[in-house]
Amino acid sequence: MSEKNREGKRTARERLAEERDRQRTAEKRRRVLVVGGAVVCVLALAAVVGVLAAKSGKDKSKADTAGPLTAPSGANGDDSLAIPVGRASARSTLTVWEDFRCPACKSFEDGYRSTIHELTDSGQLKVEYHLATLIDRNMGGSGSLHAANAAACAQDVGKFPAYHDVLFENQPAEADDAYAKNSKLIELAGKVDGLTTDTFRKCVEDGTHNSWVAKSNKAFQGGGFSGTPTVLLNGKNIYQDRTMTPAKLKQLVQQADKA
Repeated sequence: MSEKNREGKRTARERLAEERDRQRTAEKRRRVLVVGGAVVCVLALAAVVGVLAAKSGKDKSKADTAGPLTAPSGANGDDSLAIPVGRASARSTLTVWEDFRCPACKSFEDGYRSTIHELTDSGQLKVEYHLATLIDRNMGGSGSLHAANAAACAQDVGKFPAYHDVLFENQPAEADDAYAKNSKLIELAGKVDGLTTDTFRKCVEDGTHNSWVAKSNKAFQGGGFSGTPTVLLNGKNIYQDRTMTPAKLKQLVQQADKA
């Protein structure tokens, strides 16, 4: 075979190899573009779904609190945002800001419940409860709102203190939005004698006090408080006092009662 023919065959082989390399490169590029396009489509779809879900959540929240503002029976204080418990003549006032989904609020209630009941029953202390929806904002959901509305409905029929305690005693895990279900709130009302009336059910299911709860939460946000619970005795924040105990609270109230 002449040198010229050998050179021709080698050049042909090289051209064939180069063509195959180009084809492989083109195929890889095509696959990358297809996969990349699919990823972009998935991400775009996820973004759309996320926007729609967020919009839906906001719309639902607005719808929940869009009704007329109806304060529960007997509410007092600024803009009727406080639910009072105890005798109005008591010389000490405990102001409590709480969220029914808040674990720290449950801890406070579990530790101080019996002492607070003792002091209110004896006429030495009155408590003003303010309801907030901090966990709904932080964790998502509407359990704080719905539970607060149900508690306000219980206040309408004079059952707030007992139902308030039941809600904290049966509080679900913080991430569990069980209180968003009115059926759960009505079920728990069965633990309070005489509460599960048609009037109470309708109040819970209609969200009668939702707008009032929203206004209460707005007052909490504008109050400069660090979180829930916020507990003030005669205007002084005692929850931040690391030396505070139920016994010390009782002592402070009794001292004020004798002054």
